[in-house]
Amino acid sequence: MTMIGVITRGKYGRRFIETILSKTDFDVVSADLPEILPDFIENPAPFLEKLNLNNNVFKADTLITYSLHPDLNPEIAKCAGKNGVRALIIPGGVSCAPVGELDEISKQYGMYIEVDEICCTLKPNLAAPEFTSRFGSPLLDIETRDGIIVDVNVICGAPCGSTWHMAEKLIGTSVSDAPARAGLLIQQYPCRAVRGHLGGIHESAQIHKKAVENALNKNE
Repeated sequence: MTMIGVITRGKYGRRFIETILSKTDFDVVSADLPEILPDFIENPAPFLEKLNLNNNVFKADTLITYSLHPDLNPEIAKCAGKNGVRALIIPGGVSCAPVGELDEISKQYGMYIEVDEICCTLKPNLAAPEFTSRFGSPLLDIETRDGIIVDVNVICGAPCGSTWHMAEKLIGTSVSDAPARAGLLIQQYPCRAVRGHLGGIHESAQIHKKAVENALNKNE
């Protein structure tokens, strides 16, 4: 059975746990970080140890950390590597992760590390084949009848659950309107992605719009 570890911080990561449990048969183990953390942590190893995290989270096949903290993420990566985690995924982008240091940790432990601003850009990966077959860049199978969408099967979707929300709301939409409506539905979903600039939730909307277009093109 595939084991997914999730390190949460306040609200971040909790919706992903709900998505895993409702959309897959994966086992989930989680550990909670305090919502409020110092901006700068000089000695992350003893700091992390004092938090008394659930260390079972480091026994997962794939670990996702929502620490969103550039000082804690490398220490979490070291703990993951020492315990044999195959793949570590770090949402939040490069501002939350010193890429050079993480590259060294990846090489040291032979562990795949992915840093993403938004998790719906995650591509299939051999280090985490079970995980990335279900979560990441959206992949859809759409059934239409007389120019209307009658069913949307989510083969792979965003960890926040937005892809499944979009799929449900697209039922009854005309084929011509579906891509644009898909992008709108993603932006209306309460995803934690950054809003107000060209990346973040707007990039996610474009990715899902393209996924709908690709699925509809397969039916032609």
